[in-house]
Amino acid sequence: MSRPQPTPQVVKLPQNWQPDSWRAFNAAQQPVYPDADALSRTLDELHSLPPLVTSWEILSLRQQLAEAAEGKRFLLQGGDCCENFAYCRPDIITNRLKVLLQMSLVLVHALRMPVVRVGRFAGQYAKPRSSDMETRGGIELPSYRGDIVNGPEFNSEARIPDPERMISAHSRSGLTINFVRSLIDGGFADLHHPENWDLSWVTHSPLADEYHRIVGGIADAMRFMETLSGEPAHNLDRVDFFTSHEALLLPYEQALTRQVPRQWGWFNLGTHFPWIGMRTAALDGAHVEYFRGIRNPIAVKVGPTMSVDHLLRLLEVLNPDNEAGRLTLIHRMGAQSIAEKLPPLLEAVKREGARVLWICDPMHGNTENSSNGYKTRRFGNIRGEIEDAFDLHAAAGTRLGGIHLELTGEDVTECTGGARDLTDVDLERAYHSTVDPRLNYEQALETAMLIGRKYQQLGQPSAR
Repeated sequence: MSRPQPTPQVVKLPQNWQPDSWRAFNAAQQPVYPDADALSRTLDELHSLPPLVTSWEILSLRQQLAEAAEGKRFLLQGGDCCENFAYCRPDIITNRLKVLLQMSLVLVHALRMPVVRVGRFAGQYAKPRSSDMETRGGIELPSYRGDIVNGPEFNSEARIPDPERMISAHSRSGLTINFVRSLIDGGFADLHHPENWDLSWVTHSPLADEYHRIVGGIADAMRFMETLSGEPAHNLDRVDFFTSHEALLLPYEQALTRQVPRQWGWFNLGTHFPWIGMRTAALDGAHVEYFRGIRNPIAVKVGPTMSVDHLLRLLEVLNPDNEAGRLTLIHRMGAQSIAEKLPPLLEAVKREGARVLWICDPMHGNTENSSNGYKTRRFGNIRGEIEDAFDLHAAAGTRLGGIHLELTGEDVTECTGGARDLTDVDLERAYHSTVDPRLNYEQALETAMLIGRKYQQLGQPSAR
């Protein structure tokens, strides 16, 4: 994904920490495996398998996130709400990569700065649940916690937590990462040929003309520069691409936490960029304990119920030395709450002088049930939260440095609104998510365009 930049450096290591020290703390959102011996054997096998990413990729991302916090880059993080093992297919992976590349192209054009591309996939197999059990028709079974834990089918056999699924998750994550690497290294992301990223919608979408104008403008600019220099522009045939997931299932994350030669400390080599969700951000919880010890750049979801005191204490625990690029805060307030809930947090973090990257998740605070019983999100609320986020950061003197989206490259109908004004009735046509509703490729690209317009409207300075 990223070219090696092995720069050994001495770091200040956390005290009284080992990859398994989280086991002494309360671990929320963990399944109960009925066979302890099978779990132990699986974790031993997982620990012996090769890592999925490298330490120099991780450190390269950390540097880029530090630059994003300074306004020199913009973070685009997107992908499935919860991957299914069945999604490990070349067409699905390719389409997902296409839409992220298309979005990044739109953002580069509008923001006039490099974009950090992070896929919310190749490991997003676990999901937190509001209840340990689910009841249907009077039958109670364990809740579905993602393919890494159990199956979505509502029967007793599928819902039993199976540790062998962790091996399958590792395998499919590795296959996904390697396929993405192959595409990128093979020239798939060559900016000279963005037409290779086209999805079928561009022939009939209301946004097609605008997108093609952007592509044409970039192509003209590249041809102009190459004509002036008399040689092809370099570093335009590939991009850096990183992976992320919510590090929810701690036994799995521990098994992929390794030390590497010529580097200090411990790295989670199962992903470049793990994050802590709202349900597992307790200061005395196992997830915070685990995260404080790894050298990856990390993120925390910040919701409307998080107090100023709690957030500041998280900063102290997770980034005690105030290192640049270490900590990203992903606020997800909801369109109805962001104006009230976000400013006090922005002001407090700014007052403390904390070096963090702020990004907006406009998805998770805007989930609702449709009139015909589907879990959905209105595009108007997503758009509203993004626009308000930019305004609130500008008012506070802070910087919104990125966006975090649940999206897919498939032609799904899971979120209403957007360029084609999808309605509740449209949800019935192609609703495929097993957990949360995702933006389809058209809505995702529309989001990138509105970010660009809002950024230009505010007159925010681009990187120099």
